[in-house]
Amino acid sequence: MPDPIRVLIAEDAVLLREGLARLLDDSGFDVVAKVDDGKGMVTAADAYRPDVIVADVRMPPTFTDEGLRAAVEVRSKYPDMAVLVFSQAVEAAYAQELFSTSANGLGYLLKERVAEVEEFVDALKRVAAGGTALDPEVVAQLLGRRKKNDPLETLTPREREVLSAMAEGRSNSAIAASLFVTEKAVEKHTSSIFTKLDLTPAAEDHRRVMAVLRYLNV
Repeated sequence: MPDPIRVLIAEDAVLLREGLARLLDDSGFDVVAKVDDGKGMVTAADAYRPDVIVADVRMPPTFTDEGLRAAVEVRSKYPDMAVLVFSQAVEAAYAQELFSTSANGLGYLLKERVAEVEEFVDALKRVAAGGTALDPEVVAQLLGRRKKNDPLETLTPREREVLSAMAEGRSNSAIAASLFVTEKAVEKHTSSIFTKLDLTPAAEDHRRVMAVLRYLNV
């Protein structure tokens, strides 16, 4: 039996922090530490080396972007340490900054998504395994911020739907189910996306990450 996923929780609201810890414990995770600010998050990451960090974007002392800054610092020190951040409202600029260099093992969700336990747990497992989990609302905001003459304008509406779902971290089979098409059709669309975005042949996972980064580069 594999070892449980080790989690560090960074959240200043004590009820949410303890609720998250209880939820994750009940779901089979190992919560190794709980902190209430960005500085404590970095210190705990150094001390416990968790598999994944769950962090609020806004924490003391200014309640602006301490969680995000701490996440960026942790990732610069430990590129393979997964991070899932969340916030009360869509912060598209924060999402863009977090995903500016890599999408591996990164996630950004709205706090309301935590209440959807199965979806939240699935997203956390996906991020801990090196995948991506981007809230659909964040994807929508990023799409609305796109610049003119964007290379993604060459994509068809269906290809944009597929790329949006890829940004949410969905597999080809999950994308097929959500769009009511065959998995083979999704594979065809992803291949076309890679070609139009000039992503040269490489490992499938790598090209998916690169496509998502192109998508987030608004």
